[in-house]
Amino acid sequence: MFQVLRFKFHNDRGFTVVELIVTIAILSFGIIGIYSFLEPAIILNANYPNRLIAAYLGQEGIEIVKNIRDNNVILGNNWSEGFDVCATGCELDYKTKTAVETSFNELKSYQDTFLNVNSDGFYSYDSGEATIFKRKVTIIQPTTNIDILKVDILVTWNYNSLPFNFNTIGYIYNLQ
Repeated sequence: MFQVLRFKFHNDRGFTVVELIVTIAILSFGIIGIYSFLEPAIILNANYPNRLIAAYLGQEGIEIVKNIRDNNVILGNNWSEGFDVCATGCELDYKTKTAVETSFNELKSYQDTFLNVNSDGFYSYDSGEATIFKRKVTIIQPTTNIDILKVDILVTWNYNSLPFNFNTIGYIYNLQ
C-alpha cells in the first residue's frame, strides 16, 4: 500500500588528503590575517599604562612651571625668572626651586636623563628606581605678548624596542 522511498548514497569516500591540506591552508591564512589586524591593538593595549604615566608627567611638568612662577612672585622676583635656560629644553621635577632642591633636581638644560620614581611614587631626577621615561620642558615667550610663556612638555619612552612620546602644550601667564 505505501511505498517507502530509500535513497542510497554511493559517494561515502570522505575527504581526500588534498582536500584536507587545502582546508588547513585556508584556515591558516585566515588566522594569520586576523592576527595581523590584532597585533597592533595588543601592543598598544600593553603600552596603555605607560601612556597614562606619560600624560601624568606632561601635566605635572606644566604644574611645576606654574609653581616656579608662583614662587618667583612670592619672593618678589620677576615672574619668569630662570626660565631662559628652558628655551632649548630643560629638566625639572617637583623639587625644582623648592626648599628641598638638590643638585639633581635643579633647573638645568636638557641632558636626556631618565626620571626615577621614589618610594612615595613621585618622579624626580634624584634617588629612586629608574624608569623608562624622559621629560623635556621647553619654555618660550611669544613675541606678541611678554606676559605669556608657552610651555611645551615632551615625554619620551621606549617599549618593546619601539619609541613612544607624549606631547602637551600649556600657557603660563604673568600674575603680577
